[in-house]
Amino acid sequence: MFPIGDDQLRGARTPYFNYLFIAINVAVFLYEISLPEISLPILFAEYAVVPADVVSGSNYKGLFTSMFMHGGWMHLIGNMLFLWVFGDNIEAVKGHLGYIIFYLIGGLAATLAHIASDPTSHIPSLGASGAIAAMLGAYLVWFPGSKIKVLVPIVVYVTVVRVSAFVFLGIWAVTQIFSGMASLGADTAQTGGVAWWAHIGGFAFGVAYGIIIRIADPRLGGMRKA
Repeated sequence: MFPIGDDQLRGARTPYFNYLFIAINVAVFLYEISLPEISLPILFAEYAVVPADVVSGSNYKGLFTSMFMHGGWMHLIGNMLFLWVFGDNIEAVKGHLGYIIFYLIGGLAATLAHIASDPTSHIPSLGASGAIAAMLGAYLVWFPGSKIKVLVPIVVYVTVVRVSAFVFLGIWAVTQIFSGMASLGADTAQTGGVAWWAHIGGFAFGVAYGIIIRIADPRLGGMRKA
């Protein structure tokens, strides 16, 4: 299932920084693919997150630079699609500056969860999915009844259905948790190469933060969709 749209908040401000984050991610990826293939491992080692390096006290910059890098076209497209669909409503709630801070701190929380899951790993980790997972967690708390337009491939054709955010994000979260638990054992074709615990950690951070903000501002429960 692929999300392609959602209910928009009535009167929401233009999500300039959501667009900016998408543009930065795309620009960084285009720079990556412009490099000779032999240069990519060096780039990833320098700017992605290597858990063992962070634990040993080096390459802290990767905690932030890694969330703007991607390992391939599908990795980029999938993340940017989720950011496009869900990020604008988060920016509408948090405001422009608040959105930037939430994106960066959510991504950091996700990365720390990934490091905690395998602190001796020397495999570089990169991607915006941890920060996006934090947004999904907050979105679930703030807009559980929002309708998500989902592209569903059925055998030889594709259809669009609308499901609540609670259902769509609930299924997404359960999938991440099961995959994360499986990844604690030996890697398989299904679990290897994906930082599942970054997704889980980011989502948990977003849910916790979303609950705190909703308690502090009950008006969130009454925000209207267009």
